[in-house]
Amino acid sequence: MENTYPKFTPEMKKTHKILIPNMAPIQFRILAAAMEQQGYTCELLGNCGSHVAENGLKYVHNDTCYPALLVIGQFLDALESGKYDLDHTALVITQTGGGCRASNYIHLLRKALERAGFGQIPVASLNFSGLEKDSGFPMTVVLLRQLLASIYYGDLLVALRAQTVPYELHKGDADAMLEKWLTIICGHIRAGRGYSNHEIRSAMPKMAADFATIPVHRTPKVKVGVVGEIYVKYSPLGNNDLEKFLESQNCEVNLPGLMGFVQYCCYNPSETAQLYGGSFFEKHLSGLILSYLSGTERVMIDALKQNGFHAPLPFKELTKLANGVIGHGNKMGEGWLLTAEMIELVRAGYENIICAQPFGCLPNHICGKGMVNRIRELYPTANITPIDYDPSATRVNQENRIKLMLAVGRERLEGGAKPAEFAPQPLEPEREALGV
Repeated sequence: MENTYPKFTPEMKKTHKILIPNMAPIQFRILAAAMEQQGYTCELLGNCGSHVAENGLKYVHNDTCYPALLVIGQFLDALESGKYDLDHTALVITQTGGGCRASNYIHLLRKALERAGFGQIPVASLNFSGLEKDSGFPMTVVLLRQLLASIYYGDLLVALRAQTVPYELHKGDADAMLEKWLTIICGHIRAGRGYSNHEIRSAMPKMAADFATIPVHRTPKVKVGVVGEIYVKYSPLGNNDLEKFLESQNCEVNLPGLMGFVQYCCYNPSETAQLYGGSFFEKHLSGLILSYLSGTERVMIDALKQNGFHAPLPFKELTKLANGVIGHGNKMGEGWLLTAEMIELVRAGYENIICAQPFGCLPNHICGKGMVNRIRELYPTANITPIDYDPSATRVNQENRIKLMLAVGRERLEGGAKPAEFAPQPLEPEREALGV
């Protein structure tokens, strides 16, 4: 049976404006510049507030995943604003292709558009798994390289800003520096530059060195790590501006990079082949992709370290942190990566951790909330608080729970508690049996 929904066709590239949901504001701003360089007209949505969730609730069942409800609500709110020519507007949404409900957002969105009277609006899918073959963007090598560069640049800027803001002597210096480099990078990307390995290797050390010139006074702060479901973890709309709230509480925030999730998605196919059987190519494809990505990863890590900033572990090392704690076969949603990120944060001194999850998100409840006691057994100083985000969850209750967690962190800081020590863990049983 032929699909009857409106398709995003090549001709629409010249006639339609594409609206992009705002999940990771810094990374997606650079990503939008990459799409503009490829000839698309784009706008990164910034409409937030309770009315966005209320709009989503009108057209999406309240048991549906909270991120889907927010993304759909944000799109509908934008379309109802009167700002756009509805006959020349399209929407884009990502699909992971995994077992998470996120792969079905696009179908929920199309149903909501039809019910809201916007049935003529085409929805394009941005995915790497072959979904929506007839209604997506052609993924060229150039666009792929630009998208990867966008994420790496964005991750570096997020880390640099987060480690500077709490200590800056002149309020606003870090945000001004962030805006300066976003303007430079987006300008380069729009001009078809800035995404080659050589250009990235040249730019990243300059970015870190520039942030290192900001006058700071590094007094002890409560250090907080944020993990969780990918949308709620990064989106200010999804987590009620969690990063800004933590900064208002005089904390240093560590938000693990978006590239970690991309590497996790690349890692999993070969892990599946190793665990359940597959061809030699399937078992080693992920390794080839990750090896390519590791070059830029190393440049980013070195740029941070050489300029006095904390740097994350390489992904290859991050995978080892799950050993003996959770199997790598747990890969629905954020899966084992969520557990590994919590362990990495505790080891790095960010032992006050918020696990942000949509209410009812099974992968997060198992691999996040469900692993808290195990992590506390291994690292007794781990101070982890799972926070559910849902239309019925009030911001006041969420922030009060976070304040209780921060109170413990401040008490430990004043008492001079030492960061958790790392104890190497054995391989998980299933990999040991395979001799991997």
